[in-house]
Amino acid sequence: MKRPRRQFLHLAAGAAALQTMSCLSWAQTYPTKPVRWVLGYAPGGTTDILSRLVGAWLSERLGQPIIIETRPGAGTNIGTEVVVNAAPDGYTLLMVSSSNAINETLYDKLNFNFRRDIWPVAGIARVPLVMEVHPSVPAKTVPEFIAYAKAHPGRISMASSGVGTPPHVGGEYFKMITGVDMIHVPYRGSGPALTDMIGGQVQVMFDTTVASIEHLRAGKLRPLAVTSATRLEALPDVPAMADYLPGFEASAWYGVGVPKNTPTGIIENLNKEINAGLALPGLKARIADMGATVLTGSPADFGKLIADETEKWGKVVKASHLRSE
Repeated sequence: MKRPRRQFLHLAAGAAALQTMSCLSWAQTYPTKPVRWVLGYAPGGTTDILSRLVGAWLSERLGQPIIIETRPGAGTNIGTEVVVNAAPDGYTLLMVSSSNAINETLYDKLNFNFRRDIWPVAGIARVPLVMEVHPSVPAKTVPEFIAYAKAHPGRISMASSGVGTPPHVGGEYFKMITGVDMIHVPYRGSGPALTDMIGGQVQVMFDTTVASIEHLRAGKLRPLAVTSATRLEALPDVPAMADYLPGFEASAWYGVGVPKNTPTGIIENLNKEINAGLALPGLKARIADMGATVLTGSPADFGKLIADETEKWGKVVKASHLRSE
């Protein structure tokens, strides 16, 4: 015997309410086990440093360990795909970065659609780049470096944290507008790239201030310019690139994402705790000391940043005729 339509609708509404209550209950008890945070770079770089700073705060607030898992390769695409294929339960986070926005144009084919498959949670920091050279390079200023590079075409190695990363695209942008010829040497993150920079195997890099600043302060590398619009308080003696190349500005940014269909309550909880941590004077000052600025806001704010940066970097990739290697 068929149930009356009204009874069917009543049962359906009840089932939907139960499902909503279940999701809310799940979000309220989250987390009940360790949370893994996947990075698309090797240890020792910006993502590693920032994730450990914020991860320590999150672990304390959530009452569960935050396990940092590095999955470098393919310009962060390997680590991103790990999270895309993870269960949408809040127990797998992704360190989202500018590379994800760049890769949408740089790669002709990916096994995922980043903006569809990864949902934004919260921003963490915006980080300028710094043009740095090994002490063996005779140039002390950007104009001197340009002259030196033009006198030695194809003989200067330019390191980066990987194909399509901000250090790579920032360096290619520099090459494009100055006309210098340098050989790009990609690594699986800033950590291994900096090891070879300090060792003199490569000569120049446009790295993030977060990853490089202690090496610069120790004199292991020489800074020529920062890529922010003005000088940085953390590196007051280093000129802005715009002083030599008007309009030159490039920076990286970082935040947190989760697999699509992760419960809204979990996303909101993570967003609230991350923003609370970034508001702490101590954590905020630590990030500022590395030349970065905190990036707070709602999941929607972070999603808009990702969309805007995807469009911006897409234009640079196309103008520079870059392709994944």
